[in-house]
Amino acid sequence: MILKLHFSMCLIVLFSIGTLAQEKPNVIIILADDQGNADAGFQRSPATLSTPSIDKLAASGVIFSQAYASAYVCAPTRAGLLTGRYQQRFGFYTANDSRVGLPLSETTLADLLQKEGYRTGIFGKWHLGIEESYHPLKRGFMDFYGFLGHGGHDYYNFSCPDEKNYECIQRNFKTVNESGYLTDILAKEACSFIKGNAEKKKPFFLYLPFNAVHAPLQAPEEDIKRFNTGNRNRDIQLAMIYRMDLAIGEVIKTLKEEGIYENTLIFYFSDNGGAKATSANNLPLRDYKQSVYEGGLRVPFVVSWPAQLQPSVCKEPIISLDIMPTICAILDIKLPTNKIFDGKNILPAIDGKLKQPLHEALFWDGAENRWAVRSGQWKLVFDKGAKLELYDLQNDISESRNLAAQNPDKTNELKLKYEKWRAEMKTPMGDFKKKNRKKNK
Repeated sequence: MILKLHFSMCLIVLFSIGTLAQEKPNVIIILADDQGNADAGFQRSPATLSTPSIDKLAASGVIFSQAYASAYVCAPTRAGLLTGRYQQRFGFYTANDSRVGLPLSETTLADLLQKEGYRTGIFGKWHLGIEESYHPLKRGFMDFYGFLGHGGHDYYNFSCPDEKNYECIQRNFKTVNESGYLTDILAKEACSFIKGNAEKKKPFFLYLPFNAVHAPLQAPEEDIKRFNTGNRNRDIQLAMIYRMDLAIGEVIKTLKEEGIYENTLIFYFSDNGGAKATSANNLPLRDYKQSVYEGGLRVPFVVSWPAQLQPSVCKEPIISLDIMPTICAILDIKLPTNKIFDGKNILPAIDGKLKQPLHEALFWDGAENRWAVRSGQWKLVFDKGAKLELYDLQNDISESRNLAAQNPDKTNELKLKYEKWRAEMKTPMGDFKKKNRKKNK
C-alpha cells in the first residue's frame, strides 16, 4: 500500500514496506539528558547558542513546538518511551524505580522491532534496571554499550567498583576499560553499529540515550574555553552541549557516508527539562527539571526522515509516548492487544488534518504530591502543598498568571480528568518497596 498525504506545511509519502530488508527505514532515537528547552539553536530566534548538527537535523525535518517528555525526571520518561504507555500504568513514577527496573511484563519497542528483522542496539544510559533480568539484552536489544544506571555518570572516570556494578561501562554483559570522553565514545560505538549494519544491508534500530548533558559538569577544557558567559558552570554546560552536538554530527555524517541517511527515521528530544543545578536554559518556560511547570516537561523535539518528510513546524501538543506507536504505524506493526497504549501516531498531526486533538489530555505525576494535566490550551498544576493553578498556555507560555479563581469550572473539569486518569494507574513501585521493608522488620 502506498499512502500519500498532501498538505500546506509539508508532504509525507509513506511507501510500501515490502519484504526486502533494504526497503525498511532505519530507526534512530537520540535522547539528550536534561537538555534545556532553549539549549538548542533551532529553539530560539535569535539563537542563544549554536548547535549546528542538531539545527541541521531540525532544518531537514519536523519541529514540534509543543512537545513533552512523559516525566520531569529521567528514568520514568525512558520507561514510557520504550513502551508507548504512561509509565504510571505499571507503577514506574520516580527515578528510584530504575533500581527495580522496567517490569518484565512490559513489551518494549526493541522487542517489536527485533521480531520485524531489525538489528537493535542501545549505546548509552539504560536507567531501567540494574539486575541481569532487566539488562537491555533481555529487553529486546541485541547490542549494548553503556552503563545500567543510575542518573549520571562520570565523563572521564570509568572505574568499576564492585559494590556499584551499575556504574561499569559494559559491552553487552562484559565490563570494558575505556579512556576518553564518554559522549565521544558513545558516538563512536553508535557509528560502528551503523556501519556494520549498512554493510550487511540490515535495517537497524539505534537507541542513543546520551547521559549528556546530565551532571556532573565535565567537558574538555578546550571546549569550555569556547564560552565566556561569566558563569563557569554555564560555560561547562555549553561545552557539554557542544560536544554532544559534535557527536550527533558524527552519527549523521556516518549515515550519509553509508548512503542510508535519506531512508533513516530519526527522533531527537530530551528526557525532561533542563536542570537548574547545571545552569540549563529553559526560557521562556517556567522552572526546571523535577517540576510540573513547563520548564520541567516541555522539551526540544525533532523528527527527521529526509526521504519522506519535508521541513515543517507542527504545533500540535505531543508527548514522548507517541514515538513507539508512530514507528509501529510506519512499519505496519500491530501493537499488542492485551495492553492499553497511550501514545498516538503523530503522522496525522504533521498532516495538519486532525479533526480533533491528537490527545484529549496529557498527564504528569511523579508520586511526589505534584501533578499536572493539559487539555487544549489549558493546563492545571498542583505543586505539593500549593493550591490548584490554572494556566492558559496559548497566551501565557511562562505560566505567570494563575487563572483558577476566574475559571472555576475549567479548574474542576481538569481536576476530574486527572483524578479519573490517576485512578487507572498502578500503585507506585516505591509504595510496594516500603510495604516489603515493613514486612521484613
